[in-house]
Amino acid sequence: MKLIIITGLSGSGKSTALHVLEDLNYYCVDNLPVSLLPALEKEIVEQCKPEYQKVAVGIDARNPLADLKQFSYVCQALGELGVTVEIFFFDADTPTLLNRFSETRRKHPLTSSGLSLPEAIAQERELLKPLRATAQICFDTTRTNQHQLRDLIVTRIGQRRSPTLSILFLSFGYKHGIPLDADYLFDLRCLPNPYWESHLRPLTGNDQAVVNFMENSPLVEEMYQSLINFLRTWIPHFAANNRSYLTIALGCTGGQHRSVYFAERLGNYFRDLWPNIQIRHRELS
Repeated sequence: MKLIIITGLSGSGKSTALHVLEDLNYYCVDNLPVSLLPALEKEIVEQCKPEYQKVAVGIDARNPLADLKQFSYVCQALGELGVTVEIFFFDADTPTLLNRFSETRRKHPLTSSGLSLPEAIAQERELLKPLRATAQICFDTTRTNQHQLRDLIVTRIGQRRSPTLSILFLSFGYKHGIPLDADYLFDLRCLPNPYWESHLRPLTGNDQAVVNFMENSPLVEEMYQSLINFLRTWIPHFAANNRSYLTIALGCTGGQHRSVYFAERLGNYFRDLWPNIQIRHRELS
């Protein structure tokens, strides 16, 4: 039996994630107390119904602090019941969360204790540290709208073709902020920049003219070979450590040219070595 635990900051997309998993035929339960997880799973395992083979549970900061601190032990107990547990943490930067609460006029669950909204978000981050520390994957939704988030969840969870390591090559632009969900982050701003060529400026790293520009640079090839050697050495260690997801972020200034080129080239190279490869361009989506 498989259990996905959806957790993270209020306003970061947890409800959207549960709705997507429901569409993927998961039996979903929202806002379950951590202390009730073993009882729920034991009941489901004993019933042995086909519709309960894939379960998703939403957990948030309204749990008692003592329960949140015991989260890792609860997950260990679930494993002893024969349950495969995957934990997905949803996050976004504070200005984005403040803006979302302002737009929707929703009430943050922790503001009832007399905290201001920024204080509630800060306290929630602190309370959820034990959960984030155990998560297999973190979704940074700072620059992701609801429709893009649905597509991302389906790509990373719903279309996973086998139990082997799922690897995402993510391009981004530093001027738009560093992704919060990267396991590895590589800075490509030292490489020749197609942006300074007027005929290449409106194009992206997916266009052949930009590809030709990049491939004509010995420095680009040296960086590419260095990244290949590094990743070929260390990706197997992630897989051997029973990791399910790995995000490799590649950044340039604007996220249009160099990072896109490298994400495409590296992703296509590693498709021959690992079956679950995804490529995403944050600034082009």
